[in-house]
Amino acid sequence: MRLFVGLGNPGAKYAGNRHNIGFMVLDRIASDHGFSPWRAKFQGLTSEGRLGRDKVVLLKPETFMNLSGQAVGEAMRFYKLTPADVVVFHDELDLAPGKVRTKTGGGHAGHNGLRSIHQHIGPDYDRVRLGIGHPGHKDRVAPYVLSDFAKADQVWLDDVIRGCSDGAAALADGEAAKFSNAVALRTAPPRSSTGTKPPKAPPAPQGEAPKEDTRTPFERLRDKFQ
Repeated sequence: MRLFVGLGNPGAKYAGNRHNIGFMVLDRIASDHGFSPWRAKFQGLTSEGRLGRDKVVLLKPETFMNLSGQAVGEAMRFYKLTPADVVVFHDELDLAPGKVRTKTGGGHAGHNGLRSIHQHIGPDYDRVRLGIGHPGHKDRVAPYVLSDFAKADQVWLDDVIRGCSDGAAALADGEAAKFSNAVALRTAPPRSSTGTKPPKAPPAPQGEAPKEDTRTPFERLRDKFQ
């Protein structure tokens, strides 16, 4: 069994925020894969279903970002899971918009949601880092993550969310490489190719072959100076 956690803040006010991309991914997975309706549980909202051969519980903590670990810890204890059974989807300032990377363990890099999870279950869980880019200065980080994605972001954002849903079963099976490939097929699809070579250009028309020069060396020298 796996616990997929999406990080974000509850309520319509925050629904479109960059900080809520984790919620967005879980909503897409639930919709695409026929999960149960969301219900209140573990200080959050949960939805249950299957991805491939695995039972998966989706969890969106409603404790606000800074206390996300409370909900994650409660769900883990209820289902008797270990940190290795947990996958957390979260926004990542240190990745360019549209980039997605997986990671197991490590630090929280100042992310308050991850910091809280570290406090409750330790660092040894899987993460899906969803790139949103950096505003350029640390003083601008808070208003940046708590503002909505721009209209120009919608194309890559939709590709990322769909890609994560496409690869969700592989992720549940612990196959991070297959998950990453599924995301890449959405975010960086291969260029189409017909496999045919372009037609060769027709040969340039050739003029009349030059006539043989039958002059003697003396005649050629004479003609040169005439």
